[in-house]
Amino acid sequence: MTLLFTVKTVCSVRFMSKNKEGFFRSIKRRDPAARNWFQILLLYPGVHAVINHRIAHFFYKIHLRFLAELISKCSRFWTGIEIHPAAQIGKNLFIDHGQGVVIGETSQIGDNCTIYQNATLGGTGKEHNKRHPTLKNNVIVGAGAKVLGNITIGNNVKIGANSVVLKDVPDDCTVVGVGRIIFPKNEVLSCDAEKCGNCENCCRLQ
Repeated sequence: MTLLFTVKTVCSVRFMSKNKEGFFRSIKRRDPAARNWFQILLLYPGVHAVINHRIAHFFYKIHLRFLAELISKCSRFWTGIEIHPAAQIGKNLFIDHGQGVVIGETSQIGDNCTIYQNATLGGTGKEHNKRHPTLKNNVIVGAGAKVLGNITIGNNVKIGANSVVLKDVPDDCTVVGVGRIIFPKNEVLSCDAEKCGNCENCCRLQ
C-alpha cells in the first residue's frame, strides 16, 4: 500500500502539472458547485478515479496487468467508480458524483466528456474483442444511462438519464428513453432510423 500511495502521489503531481489548466477549468465550467482546483482535487471522487486510472492504464500497457487491476480495484473501493485499466480515456473526462459508474475494458472515451452517477459503458454479452462503446468528443452521459455494445456515440451527443442505447448515434443528437433520438432541427433522418410519429425531428433506432 505504501508503494501504491507513492506511485499515486508522483503520478498525480505529474498529471496536475500537465493538465491543471484544461482539466480543472473544464470541471469548473461544467460543475457550478466547483469553487477551485484544490477543492476539486481533494473532494471529487471522479477526479480521484481518473487519476488512478491513468496510473493503472500505464501499468496495463507495460504488461504489469495484475498491478494495474489491483490499482483499479482499490480505486473502485475508495471511489465507487469502476474503470477497467485497459479502457482508453481522452482529455478532461469529468465523472460527476460518480457512485456506481462502470466503464468496460474496451471502452474508448474522447475529450471533454461528462459521465454522471450510475451510468454504464458496458457490453451486451454477445460480442467479443471490441465489445464496449466508443464515445467521441463532448459527450454527456446522464445518470443511470446504459450504453451497451460495440457502438459509436457521435460528437456533442447528450444521453438522457436512465436511457438505454444499443445502436450508433450520429453527431449532435439527444437520446432519451430506450433508443429514441432527437435530431438537430432541420436535420435529415439517417437511413437506419424511423420516425417515432410523436414529435418533429425525433425517431427510434431500428
